[in-house]
Amino acid sequence: MKNVLTRSLTGILYVAVIVGAILAGSWWFWALTVLFGVLAVNEFNRITNKNFVSNTTTLLDVAGTVIIITAFAPMFQTGKGLIPDLTPLVSCLFGYMLYLLVRFIIQLYMHDGNPLSHLAHSILGQVYIAIPLAMLEFVFDFYGPHLVLAMFILIWLSDTGAFCVGSLIGKHKLFERISPKKSWEGFFGGFVFCLLASLAFHYLFPQYFPVLNLWEMLGFGAVVCIFGTWGDLVESLIKRSLSVKDSGSLLPGHGGILDRIDSLLLVVPSVLLYLIATSLLF
Repeated sequence: MKNVLTRSLTGILYVAVIVGAILAGSWWFWALTVLFGVLAVNEFNRITNKNFVSNTTTLLDVAGTVIIITAFAPMFQTGKGLIPDLTPLVSCLFGYMLYLLVRFIIQLYMHDGNPLSHLAHSILGQVYIAIPLAMLEFVFDFYGPHLVLAMFILIWLSDTGAFCVGSLIGKHKLFERISPKKSWEGFFGGFVFCLLASLAFHYLFPQYFPVLNLWEMLGFGAVVCIFGTWGDLVESLIKRSLSVKDSGSLLPGHGGILDRIDSLLLVVPSVLLYLIATSLLF
C-alpha cells in the first residue's frame, strides 16, 4: 500500500511539472528538456559503463547534451519574419562539434576501462537522448505547446490503456524476449485510448491543432502509440542487455528519468517526421 501511494504521488508530481513547464513555455520548457537530458544521459552512461564513469566524461557529455538541446530552444531563435536568425543555431552546432573533438581527444588521456566502449556509449547517449529532446524543442517552437502537451497526454494514455487492458485480459505476448509482461491485448487497449483521445482533441479543442485535420489527428495518435511502445521496448532491450532493472532510482516507485522518457525518445522523431510528411503530402 505504501509503495502504491509513493508511486502515485511521484507520478502526480512528475505530470504536474511537465504540464506546468509546457504551459509556462520559453525558458521553463527549455529548462525541463535540459534537466531530462542531463539526468537521462548521466543514467545511460552509468548503466552502460557499469558505474565506472569518470567525472570528466560525465561533465563533457552533460555539456554536449545542453548544447544540442539549446540549439533548437525557441527563445534563442531571435529572427523576425520568414527568415529566422540562425546565429544561435550555428553557434550551438559549432559548440557541439567542439564537444565531439574534445570528447575523442580526451579519451586518449583517460584510464576508465575500455576506451572504445566509453566513446561509443557517449555518442550513443547523445543520439538516443539529446537529439530527440532537441527535436522536442523544435516541435514546441514550430507547432506550439498544445501539440507537445497532446503528445505527452497520448503517451500517458497509451501506457495506462495498455496496463489496464493487459492486466484484465492480456494473454498473447507482445514481445516476450524483451518484455514478458506486455501483451497484444494491452497494446491494442492503449491504441484505442490514443485514438479516442485524438478524437477528443479534434472535436473539443480544434483551435489548438489547426495544422491537423481529423484523419491526420487520428494518425498522430496512432504514431504516438506505436512508436511509444517501441520506445519502451528499446529501453527494455538496453536494460535487459545490461542486466539492470531500472535506469536509476531518482523517482520513487518509477525508477530513473530514462525509465520515464523512454517512449518519448522514439515518439518525438517519429511525430516530427509525420508532421513534416503530412504538410508536404496533403
